[in-house]
This record gives sequence, C-alpha cells and structure tokens, in this order.
Amino acid sequence: MSEIKVIIVDDSAVVRQVLSEQLNTISGIKVTATARDPIFAQRQMATDWPDVIVLDIEMPRMDGITFLRKIMQERPTPVVICSTLTEKGAEVTMQAMSAGAVDIITKPKAGLRGFLEDHRTLLGDAIKGAARARMAQHVKHARTLPAKPKLDAGAVLAETPIKPLAQTTDRVVAIGTSTGGTQALERVLTRLPRTTPGVVVVQHMPGAFTAAFARRLNDACEVNVKEAESNDRVIPGQVLIAPGTDHMLLRRSGAQYRVEIKNGPLVSRHRPSVDVLFRSVAQAAGPNAVGIIMTGMGDDGAQGLLEMHKAGALTLGQDEASSVVYGMPREALKRGAVDGEIALDDIPEVIFKAPTRKAYLGREARKTRA
Repeated sequence: MSEIKVIIVDDSAVVRQVLSEQLNTISGIKVTATARDPIFAQRQMATDWPDVIVLDIEMPRMDGITFLRKIMQERPTPVVICSTLTEKGAEVTMQAMSAGAVDIITKPKAGLRGFLEDHRTLLGDAIKGAARARMAQHVKHARTLPAKPKLDAGAVLAETPIKPLAQTTDRVVAIGTSTGGTQALERVLTRLPRTTPGVVVVQHMPGAFTAAFARRLNDACEVNVKEAESNDRVIPGQVLIAPGTDHMLLRRSGAQYRVEIKNGPLVSRHRPSVDVLFRSVAQAAGPNAVGIIMTGMGDDGAQGLLEMHKAGALTLGQDEASSVVYGMPREALKRGAVDGEIALDDIPEVIFKAPTRKAYLGREARKTRA
C-alpha cells in the first residue's frame, strides 16, 4: 500500500507543526499539507486530494462541522476529528461523528506538544484505521444528528472454566464496536422498541465523549441510553454504554444482571475493552446472552466472543459489506467465534428478539432450504 496522504486543518500553529513532525515519523503516513482553516484547505486539496483529513472543529471563517458536511457531500473522504477535551467540545464532536467523521483524536488545552509527542502511536493508528474506512458505507449511515505490551482480558478478569448455566428467558445482548461504530450504533439503537432486552455496549471512544454520545443516542432512541455506572441493572428497554475511561463487566446477582465499572490496564490496547466485556458476559450469562461484534479496526473482542461462543451464547459478526472497517468482525470469524455474519440493517431485529443459538441457527437453516 502506498503512503497515506494526510492534510492537517487546525488553526493552532503548534498543532500543525508538532502533529506533522510526529506523523511523518510513522511508516506509511505522509503529511502532504497543513492549513489554518478550511478555506485554505480547500485550495490545497483542489490540486492534491488527501487520503485522510485531520480536522479541528473551532476555526475562523468556516467551522469544522460545516467543512465536514461539505466534504461528505462533494467527495466523501475519511476525516479524523482533532478535538479538545471539554464538555462543550464533546457535544460538538458528537455532531461531527454523526455527520460522517470516522474517528476522534483528543487534545488537551494545555501541554499540547508533550501530549502529541507521547501519543504518536495512537495518532498513527487512528489515521491508518481511517484510511481503511469504506466511505460509501460510512456516509450511507451518517446522519445529521505510547506503545505498550498488548494484554488480554486476563489482566482485568481471570479466565475461569465455563460452567453450563441453565437456559432462562432473561436475555442480555452484548455489543462491541470501534471505528465506524458511532454511526452504526445510532442506526441500530434508534430502531429498537422499548421492550428490547437489556443491552451492554463497548464503543472504543475517548473518555470525554462517551457521556455526550450516550445523551445524543438517548435523545434519538425509544430505549433509554446512558453511560454505565457500577451497579446499574441490565434491564429491558435500557442500553448501557461503557465509559471511555474504564472497563465494563457484566455481573450476576441472583436473578439480576448488573454492570461493574472497573479501572485497569489496557486490554487489546483498549480501555474499555470488548474482550473484557465479552469474557464477563460468557461467565455471567452464558447461553442466556447474544454477542455481536461490529465494525472496527484490530482484533479486540475476537477472543472474548469466542469465549461467549464456547459458553453457549449466540455470537454474530457484522458482515463485510455493511462494515466501515471489516477488522474486528474478520478476526472473530477467523477464530471460529461467530455463528454467522449479519448485515447492519438486520442487527436490530436480532437484538430485539435475542434468540437462542439453537433458535437462530434453526431459522437460518429453514431460510436456506426455502
């Protein structure tokens, strides 16, 4: 693959300089231009269109969201939002994600140079992931609304032999997603009725943004959507989204399911980690759960979904055709962790019905015969 051409659009000269320096040291990435606002960016892009745009939101002459929408209408291109860690910034960034941005890079108001230098690998991964995004699929669903050793889920939750659990009518749906997941989740959750079984979600997202993301979804959905807190019950009609700073685990207390929010090391290079959630669901719910792994880069969730599969849960992966980045679902499929693949638009029905593995596979077999 040729080098990924990047343009940085930010009114901060420090951000443009330091981000350019850091990204140009990463193999496969080349910053071909920088611009202090979208007007200048448009002139430069007219002669050399980038593969990825790194975009600030608050800028003079034209704000980032207006520019983003213009790009998505004229020539859809992967955009990574570079946003400050503020509550106001979080709300506006969620608007940008809904309008078609692929990922988020957070930047503090102070200590910018040190932050950008320390997070070089994270920045590079975000841009490489964005470059792989299938923009036709991404835009279709958009709506106007330092390197460390890779740890597995055992760093947070010990693996234990799965003891068969009795089949019950109390169902739990666990979802894991990353790049492209904000738009995909909005498309799925807005189609769920209030009688939907309880849902727990890990979406890879910086900590400052998950609360705003949950509020945005809650305003748009019939089900209740909230950023999860320890001891929240998993009940019908409610979706719990893991906070972007901590892992989320499912726990069973008698006949009830609750979540535990737990700090810990990065697992599969993420916190929260899909692997941690899925392992806890395998242990707490077993065959009473449905696991769905959706669009995203990397392999977080593949091992955890395999553990859910072995525990008797129905496990599904989003199909390649409807995924913005077919990374996490591909890894789960390669490991034999999924009972089948499913298109994005078919996921709401599966969540609502939350069938057992036997019922789902039986229905699919009948479809095939027909």
